[in-house]
Amino acid sequence: MPPTSAFSHCMAGVRDTVPMLVGAAPFGMIFGALVGTTTLAPWQGQLMSLSVFAGSSQFIAVGLMAGLASALVIWFATLIVNLRHMLYAAALLPHVRHLPQRWRWLLGFLLTDETFAVMDSYYRKHPQAPHGHWYFLGSGLSMYANWQCWTLVGLVFGAVFPQLQTLGLDFAMVVTFLSIVVPQLRRTPHLAAALAAGAMAYALKDLPYKLGLLGAVVAGVVVGMLLTQWRARQAAAGSMA
Repeated sequence: MPPTSAFSHCMAGVRDTVPMLVGAAPFGMIFGALVGTTTLAPWQGQLMSLSVFAGSSQFIAVGLMAGLASALVIWFATLIVNLRHMLYAAALLPHVRHLPQRWRWLLGFLLTDETFAVMDSYYRKHPQAPHGHWYFLGSGLSMYANWQCWTLVGLVFGAVFPQLQTLGLDFAMVVTFLSIVVPQLRRTPHLAAALAAGAMAYALKDLPYKLGLLGAVVAGVVVGMLLTQWRARQAAAGSMA
């Protein structure tokens, strides 16, 4: 592929991810500020963003650290929260299966909620796109750079303004997640998963260590996967009939 084609597709991925970058910015700032409320050094907070690159898991880990939870609880909590990425990866796998392993590892690391929303929309419009991985790379790298930048801003300003995380900036991330989730609800497995997760989160809201959230994640993932598998079997049975 000509370098200009690769670059143009990469830049298109960056361009289409800009709305997600804006929504994630306050989230990164709040994470950086929250690091200052724990025993973590600022460089450790930045290293977490660089190596983990999973906002929800980082927030949960920092919150549990502040609550003096054990390493096992932190590990299990972050594992459960990140299970949703298995569904994202399964949905995108048909489009990247042909790529060399180094590409799949890189794109897998860069896969986030926001990038999945961008890529899901892209592959729906261009299911056979030969250069989709460059578009994917642009989207993922822009989210990665954005997260590192705003984590650093939060670390710096969190030290100067200790109450930064109480300014209500997290509202922007709620709106961003709504923009990700709502378009997906037109599919039955996604709608059922969202309803199951919401019901479980409400029923278990009083549990400590945010275990209700973990229960909601498990319920949503299980319901979504079971319905997806059931529909796949129904489609296979129909094609054989």
